[in-house]
Order: sequence, then structure tokens, then C-alpha cells
Amino acid sequence: MSKAMRDAFGDHLLALGKDHPELVVLDADVSSSTKSAKFGKEYPERFFNVGVAEGNLAGMAAGLATCGYHPVINAFAIFLSLKSLDQIRNDMCYNSLPVIIAGAYGGLSDSFDGASHQAIEDIAIFRSLPNMEVIVPSDAHQAELALEYALGRKNPVYIRLNRNEMPDIDTDKDAFFAGKAVKVKEGKDVTIAANGITASMAASAADLLAAKGISAEVFSVPFVKPIDTASIFESVKKTGALVTVEEAVLNGGFYSAIAEKAFAEGLNAKVCPIGIDDKFGETGPYIELLAHYGLSAEAIAEKAEKLIK
Repeated sequence: MSKAMRDAFGDHLLALGKDHPELVVLDADVSSSTKSAKFGKEYPERFFNVGVAEGNLAGMAAGLATCGYHPVINAFAIFLSLKSLDQIRNDMCYNSLPVIIAGAYGGLSDSFDGASHQAIEDIAIFRSLPNMEVIVPSDAHQAELALEYALGRKNPVYIRLNRNEMPDIDTDKDAFFAGKAVKVKEGKDVTIAANGITASMAASAADLLAAKGISAEVFSVPFVKPIDTASIFESVKKTGALVTVEEAVLNGGFYSAIAEKAFAEGLNAKVCPIGIDDKFGETGPYIELLAHYGLSAEAIAEKAEKLIK
């Protein structure tokens, strides 16, 4: 298991602060949870706690971006995608400002606080905004790479961060910086494209399928926008079947991004999307919640087997 994304992101913010004087960090009174407090302790003159005012948080960041700074705003993903949306759209995206939007406790990972705090619509919301890029890291290392990548961009970048420790995915930095889907396992019978932390479940599902003589090709796909469908479709042309997996609502998210291009390119394949189907989250232990919504290795393997048979 790796360390939690929020810890990795907070540590990497601190490490990058020394060589990036343009880096400033803003938080909405949750810095102990987002782990941006580490940066604030080391660089208090470049850290701003705006309080529980997520709209103001985004507006201030946009203003700082016009002054030559590269702001990172940290708060819970659900509040950044809803309470800050006006300022993110009209201030950041409309003016294509270099702001990094770090959405902590993404997906169902704020499991015990229930639907009001679980961000499952954020990918669909941010993906729809012009000039916005959307990254959903699979593990702590990808979270670090996402921060480095976003610091090199001149436009807004949304990075969704998970709360919990999740298994590592082997990721090459150069491939990540090119926005490429990461091939986790080679296979010939079915393609599984997994977004975010579901990549580790998909890899485990491939092992379960292998025990039944089914060869699954698995991709970790952290970039939702822009999305590398070329790698995925090349695999699908070989396997003839595609399973997509995401910790988000299916409408407008990762699956939608793939489906739009698949339709436009006339891709001929059997498809099974796995995600949260037009419903809110519930309260409970995180891993059990994932399983409840079909986001477990066993559920993914079962649906992949049904798809190809």
C-alpha cells in the first residue's frame, strides 16, 4: 500500500515550494485534512486560509494568478466543484488562468460523512468547462506527478485526490506528462480502462479473470481531459470488448468521455461501464461502499466475464 494521496500531495507541495517561488497555496479552513498545513508552516507568507468560503477561495486564487503567481487551492472536492464553480468558470477558465484546483476527499472517500461530502459529480462538472484539464490520480505517486504536471501548465487544472491509502500503480513520469493511459497488464480477451483508484481494483480483477482462463488488458487512465482514447481503442480493436471503471457518476464523466469519441470514430465493440449510476452515495466504511457500487475486483471481474461471454 502507498501512503494516502492527500499526504503525498501535501508533502510534494512542501518539497516544490523551495524551487517554485511563484507557488502559493490557499485553503478553506481544512488544511489539517488536505495536508496543505505543511506548506503553510514552512511558507506562511505564501499560504492563505480564507476560512469556510470556497467561492472566495477561488476568486482570490484567480486574482493571484493574474499577478504572476501559480496558486494551488485546496479544499474538499465536493465544495470546490459546487460552491466555487462560479469563480472557477468565470474567473479561472474564462481567462485561462494557471490555477491548480486540488479536490481532497474525492469520490466516496469521505465515506462516513455521506452524500453531502462525497464528490461523485465533480469529474462531469469540471470536464465540461472550457480550458480546464481534469486528472484523477490512481495512487500517491500519480498525485505527485499530477502536481508537477499542473505547475507547468498555463491553464486551470483540476486534480482529484483520494483520502485513503490505496495500492500503487507503476507509472512512468514521461508517459504521465504526455497524458498517456498507463498499461498495467497485457491481455487479449477484454480491455479494462480504469480511472483513479479503481485501477488497482481492475488489476486485481485481471488476476481473478486469469484464473478462469480470461486474459484482460488493463489501463490506468488518470487523464479524463484531455483523454488518451488512442491507446484504449487500439487495445479494444484487439480484444473486441471494453469495460470502463470510475468512482463517479457515469453521466458526463470518464465513461462519457470515452463513449463520445468511440461513437465519433465508429468503434465496434461490446462495452460495459461500471460506476455510480444516477444516485447519491451512502455512509459507511470506504472499501465496503466501493464494493456496494460494484467497484471491487470481484464485481469488475464478474461483469467483464459476462460481457465477453
